[in-house]
Amino acid sequence: MRYLMMSKGGDAPDEKLFTEMAAFIQEMTAAGVLLATGGLGPEGIVLTSKGDEITVTDGPFTEAKEAVAGFALVEVRSKEEAIELGRRFRKIVGDGESVIQEVFGP
Repeated sequence: MRYLMMSKGGDAPDEKLFTEMAAFIQEMTAAGVLLATGGLGPEGIVLTSKGDEITVTDGPFTEAKEAVAGFALVEVRSKEEAIELGRRFRKIVGDGESVIQEVFGP
């Protein structure tokens, strides 16, 4: 089962966070569950469609804390395992919000 784990914006990272996150990423990589990870820029582009009309709106989003700031794509045995990885991530990065969604397809 693959899950996309997304983290919404939060406080600026410090050296402790970088160190702890590097260890967590190394652990997930060694276990073979981490498929991809990355940070996202604060600006975004929103596409909205209504009928044949498509509207393009440039970011930044109204509140940076609402924008997805980073992601990890993991392959695990269960939803519970994905949630546990999410819990560990939140303990490292502190207050904020993450979203976990199952990824379907090849």
